[in-house]
Amino acid sequence: MSDGVQELQKLADSIVGKAKAGEQIEAYVSRGGETSVRVYEGEVEHFVSAQSEGIGIRIIKDGRTGFAYAGTLESDAITEVLAEARDNVQFGTVDEWAGLAEPDGVAQIPQKFWDEELASYPTDKKIAITKELEKLTLAADARVRAEEANYEDGWGETAVATTTGIRESGRGNSCYVSVSTLADDGDESLTGFGFSVGDSPKEFDLKKAAHDAADRATRLLGATKPASKLVTIVLDPYVTSQFVSILSSVLNGESLAKGRSLFADRLDQQVASAKFTLVDDPTNPLAYTATDIDGEGLAARRNVLIENGVLKKFVHSSYSARRMNTKSTGNATRGGFAGSPGVGCLAMQVQPGTKSQAELISGIDDGVLIQDVSGMHSGVNTISGDFSTGASGIVISNGTLGAPI
Repeated sequence: MSDGVQELQKLADSIVGKAKAGEQIEAYVSRGGETSVRVYEGEVEHFVSAQSEGIGIRIIKDGRTGFAYAGTLESDAITEVLAEARDNVQFGTVDEWAGLAEPDGVAQIPQKFWDEELASYPTDKKIAITKELEKLTLAADARVRAEEANYEDGWGETAVATTTGIRESGRGNSCYVSVSTLADDGDESLTGFGFSVGDSPKEFDLKKAAHDAADRATRLLGATKPASKLVTIVLDPYVTSQFVSILSSVLNGESLAKGRSLFADRLDQQVASAKFTLVDDPTNPLAYTATDIDGEGLAARRNVLIENGVLKKFVHSSYSARRMNTKSTGNATRGGFAGSPGVGCLAMQVQPGTKSQAELISGIDDGVLIQDVSGMHSGVNTISGDFSTGASGIVISNGTLGAPI
């Protein structure tokens, strides 16, 4: 544990130690920073390097919750935040399910979240990487213009403590690059994007990010509207991720408790193809959003949500679990010290099959490779399951890719 993290944990512990009779207290303390670089036409158009810190305190008493926060760790401000949280309890509505998470005995899975090379990476190299990404993108296709190339990184240190016995802390950093493109062909213009992530900038694949951005912007140029018919489709991984994000809301314990999930009353029933397995696994080191604890300080864990098409589990925070008379799945979410915990999936993954995309396409006589969808969120009803969206892609004919539609 770094000195900074130890300092935050000590501070969180001290707040919890001030609990009065009948109070449950949670102290969530964090500090962090970010670097943002945007390049356009070879020049730095935007540069930000910023840091922030703060504390959020929740107090629960007699079923009422009071919350307060401050964007500073000055001792006088923290004293005021504690007093304000106590004062806000009286304004809270009585909630029979109100309470803090309690240790559940699930062990954390050790993971590497801090990269020393990234922590000390020079600013001039961050800018150089961004310029190189733009250069590679422009070289990929003469029809492509780069709207912006970006470099982003961030770091954070967090500690949480509660009167129920939770005491967790840690730190992490991450980085990525992205590029947005525009392709012109006569009067037609289409957009594209590419990105690369890594524990440190040395892991970026700039050439692939540039190629993807150019390809996404150009591959659907000249698309025509086909006649309606029933065909087999193959989803681009990015499109798949959009559909999976919709599933995250219907597998959410809060949505279930509010009667807003199309999977209500479907537990242990077939809800998808037997070939489909979906997990939420923040313990997977390959997941960009991997973590060892959730927003309440419970150990993050691998949860199988749909297995061979059968609905196995909803994700829960301690609050949604109490509402549904079950246990937390370690899926509390938190945007930072300024908010209370919510619930959500942390790192959803569709388990891979045995065939590559090329192999899938080669076995299709009449189909479409779907490469983009529009109106995904406005066109989806997560209660009924009905959806209607626009889609673009490339025709599959006798196992080969053809014209865009």
